Amino acid sequence: MIEGFEIPLHRSLTEPVLMAGAPRNLAITIGTLAAAVGLGLQLWIPGLLIWLLGHSAAVFLARRDPDFIATLLRALRHKEHLSC
Repeated sequence: MIEGFEIPLHRSLTEPVLMAGAPRNLAITIGTLAAAVGLGLQLWIPGLLIWLLGHSAAVFLARRDPDFIATLLRALRHKEHLSC
């Protein structure tokens, strides 16, 4: 390393942005969908189940790979590449 050319790298630049363990965009989408079903349609139990199952699945997948959304979208876009 060259002396005098060091810069600090903050942890926030290298860690994924998670909200309660799930990717932020997905957590907001799941919460909005659950709120629309629970409040808009007044189906409280299905809205709660949508949120609980959706968020739990997102947290489970984010523990294995925090960038699973980008990976899934890339795999769907290039699905014909590995087909026989």
